[in-house]
Amino acid sequence: MELKICHLYPDILNLYGDRGNILCMERRLRWRDIAVTTTNISVGMPLKAADYDLFFIGGGQDFEQEVLLEDLHGAKTAEIKAAVNDGKAFLAICGGYQMLGNYYKTWDGEQCDFTGALDLYTIGCTKRLIGNYMFTCDDLPGQTVVGFENHAGKTYLGSGVRPMGRVLAGYGNNGEDGGEGARFNNVFATYSHGCLLPKNPALCDHILQTALTYKYGDVTLPPLDDTLENSAHLYMKQRLEKK
Repeated sequence: MELKICHLYPDILNLYGDRGNILCMERRLRWRDIAVTTTNISVGMPLKAADYDLFFIGGGQDFEQEVLLEDLHGAKTAEIKAAVNDGKAFLAICGGYQMLGNYYKTWDGEQCDFTGALDLYTIGCTKRLIGNYMFTCDDLPGQTVVGFENHAGKTYLGSGVRPMGRVLAGYGNNGEDGGEGARFNNVFATYSHGCLLPKNPALCDHILQTALTYKYGDVTLPPLDDTLENSAHLYMKQRLEKK
């Protein structure tokens, strides 16, 4: 088996070491003797979504998102929307999450139109939603996800889009409705930096299995020794539970 990963805008959207998620996915695949190749696609480079099995978009600040707008619109938006609707797997973090939505409107009323691949939108606020946080994950009943959020945008989900889970500590999508992240088809979108996957190995494997199952049919990943990863997860979980 082989998984082909597309890393969109790695040189621009890499806030808080989000590239660590790519390293984590690659390592967990290779530990299982599953071949993996990662292709970086940035500004000015064409995107042919059919060539890839899993897409990763990291986080960036408002300025960096604005830099990408001209390149993102047109052909890249069409390819991203086609891949989402076709059921390709995506992991999108913070700014990458927002870019899959319809638009971001800043606190002073300036609107940046994004891909519209997911029916959601983001409204900027003057208070940052920041800190370590924790949420449930509907795809992994009984388990929690820990991460770090830092965003001034409040995201609201629209038709057909559901949260990844419910906030247990922190803010999540908007600090109002208790939801965190977005799930649509095989898209996993979240505000979780930190980086997300190394300290949430069950979520990492679930995303990888989703991508492999789409490509090959039913796939079950053999277990790994996640003692260190689970220890990191438990440490942060216990810190948040004490607050």
